[in-house]
Amino acid sequence: MSAPNVVDSSGWLEYFTDSKRAKLFASAIEDAGNLVVPVISIYEVCKKVLRERGENDALQIASMMQTGQVVDLDGALALEAMRYALPMADSLIYATAMRHGATLWTQDEHFKDLPQVRFFPKNVKPGA
Repeated sequence: MSAPNVVDSSGWLEYFTDSKRAKLFASAIEDAGNLVVPVISIYEVCKKVLRERGENDALQIASMMQTGQVVDLDGALALEAMRYALPMADSLIYATAMRHGATLWTQDEHFKDLPQVRFFPKNVKPGA
């Protein structure tokens, strides 16, 4: 059995735009049985898609993101997240990963030195 995974919002956006970096996140996203999705990630990704591509695309992406286990924000998670020296959304995403014993897949520098993080620097091309 594989370990659970959380994909940071930037990873979802790479995947959905089928960028050159999409394959870095594909295995975690496509393993729906082990995918944990913080509700804040759905908000961040869909808000950006709504602005750039419209409501229909945003709703389709929201549906795809919900193939994993969606984790709602509650008071306990908020208190866990406050302990991390990260911006609010990042703290909530990381706290969700830690609560579920998941690996966080990201290209966001804020996370690079934290435990249980699979970090892909933006300045390194995939396959390099």
